[in-house]
Amino acid sequence: MILTVTLNPALDLTYAVDELRPHTTHRVRTVHERAGGKGLNVASVLHAQGEPVLATGLLGGATGERVRRLLTAAGLPHAFAPIAAETRRTVTIADGVDATGLWEPGPDVTTAEWQQFQLLYRRLLTDATVVALSGSLPQGLPVDAYAVLIAAAREHGARTVLDTSGEPLRLGVAGRPDVVKPNRGELADLAMEASALRGLGAGCVVVSRGADGLFAVHERESWRAVPPEPETGNPTGAGDACVAALARGLRDDTPWPALLADAVALSAAAVAAPVAGAVDEDRYRALRGRIAVTPADLSEEHHPC
Repeated sequence: MILTVTLNPALDLTYAVDELRPHTTHRVRTVHERAGGKGLNVASVLHAQGEPVLATGLLGGATGERVRRLLTAAGLPHAFAPIAAETRRTVTIADGVDATGLWEPGPDVTTAEWQQFQLLYRRLLTDATVVALSGSLPQGLPVDAYAVLIAAAREHGARTVLDTSGEPLRLGVAGRPDVVKPNRGELADLAMEASALRGLGAGCVVVSRGADGLFAVHERESWRAVPPEPETGNPTGAGDACVAALARGLRDDTPWPALLADAVALSAAAVAAPVAGAVDEDRYRALRGRIAVTPADLSEEHHPC
């Protein structure tokens, strides 16, 4: 079973508009409401692909209860720890070409709530083979929270994928995750390169490069994985679909070139879908055999485009 961890989930609202223009009024064509946050997007993609998955994290207030109901209605297995503060909302404005996101900061989690979650998490690790830990940390959690959870997963023999940013990323690699998936901007914000994250404890670093695919560094090997053409649509959940593919590949011991090709195809198919956490299955099937994966030189991480 793949366990996904979302410490800062959200009620995700996606507004579809014909064209996004600042400082004016827009008429929204459609509204999608769903359980969101990066880890829940990962879980949704895996669930839609028929993979055994369980979602966990922290939920609170009326918004948190709405997220629970949406997960139950979707048939997605979940076990969240309760908190007193209100779960956040996120708003994505999609115009068919790109998307603009408005993210609330999230609730304030107490020390006691964090401790209760860790007890739940350790129980859930009993049945987990891979753990995907994704997204920002809510207020009140220690900045090294991901390192703590990754170390616990390692104790239980579960492999891990970490997808976060900033100091939680820098400190999270101290837990020695099997895979870290930053994007180019997140590496730039830390003034670090993929090989530097490996030096801090990451097993493999997979850098998402948007329309340019993936750049991966693993031990003495590195690869680039590139889609045949750019996708247009809503890129909000593309990175989460990538994490879903990486987690599945770790579970199945898929060789890295094939794993990266699958991750690029699933990411591109997520861009073609209307909301984060979904993929266009027809597009995914069409792309799976068309992803070019080739050896790369480590010097490419200086200029990965």
